[in-house]
Amino acid sequence: MSRTQVNRLYLIGATSQGDAYPLGSNSADQNQLTATPIFEQLQNAGITWKIYVNADNSPCATMTGDTQSQCLLERYSYLNQFTYEGTILASAGKSPDLLQNIVPVTQYTTDAQNGTLPQFALIEPASVEGLDEHPSDSDAYPGNVQTGAAYASGLINTLMKSQSWKDSALIFTYDESGGFYDHVPPQPAAVPDQYAYPIDLQPTDRCDGANQSSGVCSFGMTGYRVPLIVISPFSKKNYVSHTVYDTTAVLALLEKRFGVAALTARDKSQPDMSTDFFDFTNVPWATPPTPPVQNTNGTCSLATPNP
Repeated sequence: MSRTQVNRLYLIGATSQGDAYPLGSNSADQNQLTATPIFEQLQNAGITWKIYVNADNSPCATMTGDTQSQCLLERYSYLNQFTYEGTILASAGKSPDLLQNIVPVTQYTTDAQNGTLPQFALIEPASVEGLDEHPSDSDAYPGNVQTGAAYASGLINTLMKSQSWKDSALIFTYDESGGFYDHVPPQPAAVPDQYAYPIDLQPTDRCDGANQSSGVCSFGMTGYRVPLIVISPFSKKNYVSHTVYDTTAVLALLEKRFGVAALTARDKSQPDMSTDFFDFTNVPWATPPTPPVQNTNGTCSLATPNP
């Protein structure tokens, strides 16, 4: 139950190794995580992977090759919070050159259309462009969630209209609560590793000291509910799952698919998404749907009441 950065650590590595604050917030959380991220696990197993990053209007936009990849990794990919980043940087110019796996998101369109997507890919949020669907809590700095939704729909439609559609699955989710109220509280979950409780809390934090023993102050809880959509020719039609998952279930799905070990006890404990969300026999969406075009000019203001 923390903010974006920490939830992304769970999405990539199934643990934050005791950090409840974003990396570098205080003296207790200055170091990169030594935990194995899913990309390292897949690399060691010979599974191809890429991370697609939106480089628009960033210092990385005019760069090319490994120089651009290094910029994208160091500045805009959450993989930079793991020590595995150093392994990737050190591989530049060698074989394999792992930096070639960090590419601008424009390459995603090319890969999907050409049928050259890797076995697993992560598309980082386009936060620099304000296209991550993050809502604003003040009209002083408005954020139009519709433009983020339109950006996401472009990525989804690109896959559905490409030759890669026939054997792909795109998992669209958020990394933390987007600000809309949810009546369902966080749920109990497996503690990932030896870090049952935060190591970087401050004396004024509610969970510090005596409150530390409270279950909600441990890493044995999920965060708040977030949306998740499984987009694939194999996705069950008109189906809503009622199984409790967290984002490490995506890691468990990958681990089952590619035959690699679980990263922590957290992802190991997750239910099986492959039997819940997919129908691999009937292929319900062999012909992809045609979603409506996302509106981007609707009223989106705290000052304007709903009609």
